[in-house]
Amino acid sequence: MCLRAIPEAVRQSRWPRTEWHGGTFPTGFLESPVKTNRKKLKPRRELAQRAASRWQEDFALYLRSECHLAVNTVEAYSRDLGRFFAWLGKRRLQGLSVSELADYPAWLGEQSLAPKSVTRHIASLKVFFRFLQLEGALADNQAELLASPKLWQRVPQVLSAKQVEKLLAAPRSADPHWLRDRAILELLYATGCRVSELASLRTRDMHLSERYCKCHGKGDKQRIVPLGTRAVTAVEQYLTKERPDLAAKRGDTCEQLILSPRGAALRRERIWELVKKYAARVGFPSEISPHSLRHSFATHLLAGGADLRLLQEMLGHASIATTQIYTHVDHTRLKQVHREFHPRA
Repeated sequence: MCLRAIPEAVRQSRWPRTEWHGGTFPTGFLESPVKTNRKKLKPRRELAQRAASRWQEDFALYLRSECHLAVNTVEAYSRDLGRFFAWLGKRRLQGLSVSELADYPAWLGEQSLAPKSVTRHIASLKVFFRFLQLEGALADNQAELLASPKLWQRVPQVLSAKQVEKLLAAPRSADPHWLRDRAILELLYATGCRVSELASLRTRDMHLSERYCKCHGKGDKQRIVPLGTRAVTAVEQYLTKERPDLAAKRGDTCEQLILSPRGAALRRERIWELVKKYAARVGFPSEISPHSLRHSFATHLLAGGADLRLLQEMLGHASIATTQIYTHVDHTRLKQVHREFHPRA
């Protein structure tokens, strides 16, 4: 290469010159393409951030439309994915190895997350990597090799029959919307439904004359649950005396059964607060929640001789292994079975 090949403008520039085989080059002339590439790194990072945001949106759409997961599950998985991208930082998603991914659960533990939350984060990550495989963004699913932490199986907290009676009678006529609150408590115990399922119950799901209701569980799975006489009476009183006034505040446009004072659907968080309020009124521990009534429903049915398979259907459990936890709760039945069937009892 000779000096004549260099443009005149470059040779006459004021850059400092460097000797090269008897000729001179502007200092930094040969390094200028590298500097240009460095300037392009920032836009690439911005593109990576946009791509991460786009992946999260597409993943949420995939969970809703193809996996048919519940709204709360989609929101939880989306939050988990946001935490994963915070951990990922500047690393490339496609270049992650199993050893690098193994640091993610440890990082979650450092964020003061409970073991159960860490397990859900790993489950959501595995679903996300499976989604990336379907989209052709990943060839191998390294997340499938991640192990979830072992969880201790806890016996659920259950109220006795007398305690349930006391709690269901806690709403008084002096309370605002006490008929609605009593219907909430009666339905939670009569059906064993989750608080989110109760919040999504519609008036057309209630078949009071036939004494059953239709619950919409996780993934919009539907199941039929019988209703007892007391639950039917409580709901009828609420529908007759309170709900029309609440519905009129929004022009009777809301189809949900349980309404707020403004005529909108009552949020599940508010139902949780109401149960806590009445539990504190009757002197129960602060750990009592809507799920305590679900546990009590299942345990009392088993104690009365209900079939485990039928109980699984009423609770909406996908696996009977989840329902079997209630067989460990009622010690009196265990003792009775032991006395009846053990040869040396």
